[in-house]
Amino acid sequence: MERTETSTKHGLMGTISTAYNKMLLNPAYKYAVLLLGLPVNLVVLLFYLVQRTKDTYSSVRDETKYELIVSGYRDRLRAEIKEQLLRKHAFFGQQVTPDELKRQVDKTTANQFQMVLLDRTNEKLKQSKQQRVTYAGTFTSLLEHPLFFIASFIPGLPMYFLVYLYSNSYLKYIFERLVMSMFVILGVAVLVFTILHLSPFHPAANILGETATQEQIDAFNKMHGLDQPYFVQLWNTLKGIATFDLGKSFSGSEEVTATIASKFPITLTLTIIALALALLIALPIGIVSAAKPNSFFDYTFIFIALLGLSIPSFWQGLIFILNFSIKLQWLPATFNPQNGLSIIMPVVVLGTGLMAAVARMTRSSTLEVINEDYILTAKAKGLSQRQVLLKHAVGNAVIPIITVIGLQFGGMLGGAAVTEKVFNISGIGSYIVDKQFIPDIPSIMGGVVYTAITISLVNVMVDILYAFFDPRIRSKMKQY
Repeated sequence: MERTETSTKHGLMGTISTAYNKMLLNPAYKYAVLLLGLPVNLVVLLFYLVQRTKDTYSSVRDETKYELIVSGYRDRLRAEIKEQLLRKHAFFGQQVTPDELKRQVDKTTANQFQMVLLDRTNEKLKQSKQQRVTYAGTFTSLLEHPLFFIASFIPGLPMYFLVYLYSNSYLKYIFERLVMSMFVILGVAVLVFTILHLSPFHPAANILGETATQEQIDAFNKMHGLDQPYFVQLWNTLKGIATFDLGKSFSGSEEVTATIASKFPITLTLTIIALALALLIALPIGIVSAAKPNSFFDYTFIFIALLGLSIPSFWQGLIFILNFSIKLQWLPATFNPQNGLSIIMPVVVLGTGLMAAVARMTRSSTLEVINEDYILTAKAKGLSQRQVLLKHAVGNAVIPIITVIGLQFGGMLGGAAVTEKVFNISGIGSYIVDKQFIPDIPSIMGGVVYTAITISLVNVMVDILYAFFDPRIRSKMKQY
């Protein structure tokens, strides 16, 4: 029996040992934990190689294998398997050649013989109170000595931090989703840069104009690094994104990071307010509609929701401006940070589609669970319809709703450019559109990638909400 299976030590050392051993069996974490704790793992490897020279597992295994062969066990096993396969093929009417039958018998016999050999060997080791020397077992035995942990803590700090994350199911869940988000952001950055690099529009020609000479174009390309190979430009761009230093834009010579930092909060604020307004209206409407299916309210709601999903946002914005700004003069036609009323129409236009989508999903998701057995049981216990809906139905119907909210928020944040253009809002969406046709690569990369980072973080929050609302996900998290 391996040391990892017999270790019963509790507390911090036991938690670290258990998590470390599990990580070595997980390909996604194995190389990360070995690299992050390289100095510590080298010491463990040295002790493992020394102890392995004293390991009796190989000799016990060879002795057990010899005994099994001499006793005729392998021949009997082979005969039994051959007979089983012949009966199986005869039952199903399958025709197999002698060579194919021999291959099947040899393969099955070898697998079962190895399993029996492993069990017999481990049983002998257990009876003799010996343990097989393994790398994971060596780490566990060393960790039982406090001095080893103290001496290895500083050089192995990154490894121990990763092990701690892995040992906590909730932190591991969040960490894995953050890592996946990093790969998504990296993929977005590479894809967007490649598309811009292959764009038929040439920044130098568009900015300098048709009268620019070849010398001026070459000087522009050299100044902005456009004369360098593709991979060099890509590396510089990714490094700039990671360090929040994308340099200056091609047009205007403005600091890209500072410009995005001034424009992005406007778009984010607009999106969050639109999201809050949409949820405040959509959730109650969807729940009430599900509680009264096929009623006048339900049909009216479905009709309005379809209208909300069908109306283009730019057309809705223009209609609002014509009626509420020009005709009635209730609200300003363009956005002004100093005037709170100017944000009303952009928020309503941006939130209309989300409101309709969330309300419809709330209705359909609540209808799916409202006739389940546990809902009928709650009603039979005498709970009011309000209590049944809020405490039992909505809680179980919330997962699809959270999914729609997460997806729609990303669409709102990325699609806010249309609304910003209609209401003359100087946000990140309109900024990217203005820079697109140059193309101003640093500005576009900054706007798109930092928007992707925000959307990825929102998706991580959605995944966390999944675990918070769904006990099945929490239970699954604790199994790994």
